[in-house]
Amino acid sequence: MRHREKTEDRDGMRIDWDMPIVMDDGIVLRADIYRPADDGAYPVIMTLGPYGKQLHFEDGYPHQWHLMCREHPDVPTGSTNKYQVWEVVDPEKWVPDGYVVIRVDSRGAGTSDGVIDIWSLREAQDLAICVDWAGVQPWSNGKVGLNGISYFAENQWQTAALQPAHLAAICTWEGAADFYRDLAHHGGIFCNGFTKAWSEAQVYNVQNGRGSNGYKSRLTGDWVSGPETLTEEQLGANRRNFYEDCLANRLDTDEYWQSRMPDWSKVRTPLLSSANWGGQGLHPRGNFEGFVRAASEQKWLEVHGLEHWTEFYTDYGVALQKKFFGHFLKGEDTGWADQPPVLLQVRHPGERFVERREDEWPIARTQWTKYHLDAGTHSLSGAPADADGQVTYAGLGDGVTFLTPPLESPTEITGPIAAKLFVSSATEDADLFLVVRVFSPDLKEVVFHGALDPHTPVAQGWLRVSHRKLDDQLTLPYRPYHTHDEIQPMTPGEVYEVDVEVWPTCIVVPPGHRIALTVRGRDYVYPGDVADDGEKLGGVWNGVGPFKHDDPRDRPADVFGGDVTIHTGPDRPSHLLLPVIPAR
Repeated sequence: MRHREKTEDRDGMRIDWDMPIVMDDGIVLRADIYRPADDGAYPVIMTLGPYGKQLHFEDGYPHQWHLMCREHPDVPTGSTNKYQVWEVVDPEKWVPDGYVVIRVDSRGAGTSDGVIDIWSLREAQDLAICVDWAGVQPWSNGKVGLNGISYFAENQWQTAALQPAHLAAICTWEGAADFYRDLAHHGGIFCNGFTKAWSEAQVYNVQNGRGSNGYKSRLTGDWVSGPETLTEEQLGANRRNFYEDCLANRLDTDEYWQSRMPDWSKVRTPLLSSANWGGQGLHPRGNFEGFVRAASEQKWLEVHGLEHWTEFYTDYGVALQKKFFGHFLKGEDTGWADQPPVLLQVRHPGERFVERREDEWPIARTQWTKYHLDAGTHSLSGAPADADGQVTYAGLGDGVTFLTPPLESPTEITGPIAAKLFVSSATEDADLFLVVRVFSPDLKEVVFHGALDPHTPVAQGWLRVSHRKLDDQLTLPYRPYHTHDEIQPMTPGEVYEVDVEVWPTCIVVPPGHRIALTVRGRDYVYPGDVADDGEKLGGVWNGVGPFKHDDPRDRPADVFGGDVTIHTGPDRPSHLLLPVIPAR
């Protein structure tokens, strides 16, 4: 069927709908181009992804849209909001400032042809081709920037590693980078909750070929997923099954994961990596790793809080993005030359954030502090236990919690976290779910509105003990790096020394509060009331959002259900390494 290519002037912009961009293998991707009405050469802001470029934000994600507009009225202000789409920039806030905004439906999604293969190298190659296509159009000044949230940030890392000629800057706003470690196999444990629910609810529902069985666009009046209506069998043949692919590829040796990993030595584009403290289970690890490991000489880190989708759209977020892109795409004096390498919204209980500038990450003045576990008293303290001890919990159970005494003064914890544990199991493997927690003086847990879940703990880490092998080149004292390239079964009853990566976090703990480490055999569950309104991706959210690890094919009880024992004491100094930040 014929596509709806057309150009029209609307709301002060010239809009090209469904323009074809031909890939090197002949597949045609479709792009919507929003540009200034006046002829000229302008810098380009581009995204490529699978969410349907013509699906209005409110139609696809009504709960998130209304929540954001209600709590952050600056978001809808200054725009008709006719062209708002999930996780990409609003052209009405960019085109008047002299930018061309391009949204491309990725291969097999929306109005673009092809087979969906989520986060594949082929997708990154497609985006690189689109970048260089945009760079030579008559309305382009030759400089293209990539800017978007989540999916639209994640594929920027690998595209930058491909080094398209016209890529001038990237803003990876909450963008995972290592799809094995960051989202599919946390510490080697399969994250089935997200991989299945997300791919089905947000990608396959706008697959190309849904036609009249899909959404109708309020932007154009046309079908979001193209003019053709295919059968379910035809649709299934035009996509890889992301969930089953993730489950089948259990090690990072597999080509499936290796082909999706950016070569950090080739990521040299100027970059702004923007992370969310509350994004445990998906994005922030990639933002921190990308910032530290990218070869770019010009790179900046910003970290904020609130929901995953919010700050990108607020005046704060838009101003930061324009300050960055104005400098690199326009050559304007935006003040970016004075931007600190690291800008943190330091988190306090009660969703209070205090902005602070830093020169590096991790923060150089960090006091790396060991909090030792004592199995006898279930305590965390500054010195190892005087005597050897052990505590046992069910391998698929709620585990055990170790608690500090009440803090005497405010204590800031900002940075990556690591744990060293001495563990044994009654079976041949064990999954360790680590949760760093804070409790008020009356022992009520302090949680936060995470990137998704409104009851998110301070920090989390995961490790499958059979994946304990470390990469000697990449491991740091505060950031263990596991190879995930072989399975090393446990001998029942034998004690193993393991290092666990806990994702970076930030919290200023008030005096009188306590810090805790819980070691569990299954996902964290918030102990309070989780009732709140709104449809939830992957069902009920009780502390970890959709990032659940409960596929029985990955965690059979006969392998992971045996009792697990944590050993502590002078000879087995199990401890938590925290990044304590002294005041300047």
